Amino acid sequence: MAASEHPRLRVAALQLSSQADLAENLAKVEALVTEAAQRGAELALLPENFAYFGPEGGKREFAERLGDPEAPVQRALKQLAARLRIGILAGGFAERSGDAERPFNTSLLLTRDGEVAAVYRKIHLFDVDLRAQGSACESLTTTPGGDVVVAPFGGFNLGLSICYDLRFPELYRKLVERGADVLTVPAAFTQYTGKDHWHVLLRARAIEAQSYVIAPAQWGKHPENRLTFGHALIVDPWGTVIAEASDRVGVVIADVERNFLDEVRSRIPSLQNRRL
Repeated sequence: MAASEHPRLRVAALQLSSQADLAENLAKVEALVTEAAQRGAELALLPENFAYFGPEGGKREFAERLGDPEAPVQRALKQLAARLRIGILAGGFAERSGDAERPFNTSLLLTRDGEVAAVYRKIHLFDVDLRAQGSACESLTTTPGGDVVVAPFGGFNLGLSICYDLRFPELYRKLVERGADVLTVPAAFTQYTGKDHWHVLLRARAIEAQSYVIAPAQWGKHPENRLTFGHALIVDPWGTVIAEASDRVGVVIADVERNFLDEVRSRIPSLQNRRL
């Protein structure tokens, strides 16, 4: 592609309020991805736990073998992408691992033909103690991944991550070193941490990586009294929020623009000025 062409990619970040009903969740995904395609999006991004957000044990029941043509989640998304001619970044869903009790938390990038373009397995697992706000130990039910993943899509390189990864800037540095210029952060951020950290961390990752950041999100109340913050965001390389969801299920859309990305990186060439 000639440099003068300055590619532009229209992206959609979905905000869901997924529950424990797989079929109901997938129906909502279909409706919102269809809306995104009708509004001109070429890539729709789904949040973490888009297919199932219920008791942790349920993840084992719905865990799928990657590449299984009969797996409900993968089959539905592949058919949807091909029918609508839209790429899909399938946030985080349960993929079978070598440990039957602990599936991977996997992000899947599908092309506009419904083919698998990239697979990322969440590296950093949410093991925290929030005191009165409760504790979580994702590692009890999830096997961590170990690979840093960058994949091309629509003239840009996508650097893949999931939710709690956001707190580890060294991952995003590696993604940028491998050519990423758009960072994807599908998430189910808690209400308690999201109100203070969500915007700050996403804008920081965009600024330090001089990259677009797209963060589809879960919002609202889920089984077992879990509350998520929402506010699905799209942030530009200057750190400006260019699209944000309100407190509701829906879709936010923005354009990722090569000329602006190049302008930011040339104006303050911090990626070249690094010394450590």
